[in-house]
Amino acid sequence: MRPALVFGLLLGMLLTLDGVLVADGLSKRKAEDATLAQLEAATSALGLTDLAVATEARYTRHPAVSDPMAPFMDHPGAIEHFPTGAFWLPPHR
Repeated sequence: MRPALVFGLLLGMLLTLDGVLVADGLSKRKAEDATLAQLEAATSALGLTDLAVATEARYTRHPAVSDPMAPFMDHPGAIEHFPTGAFWLPPHR
């Protein structure tokens, strides 16, 4: 097989894959817009700046307002310093 033919087949396959990925992204964007509208309604009704899982842990907030080193400040032997940690028991061994 000629190298030009191999290159053409590879290029055609990659362009087809690119088209499928673009179409998938556009369809997911429509579903994401509906979810975003619901989140905006919830945050405005509650008077929040953004939805957070827990207000204590810095790494669960939006990445724009979190410290880049926050996920690395906790380690397995660290003492629990947030009150929310009192609600969960340690895992059974």
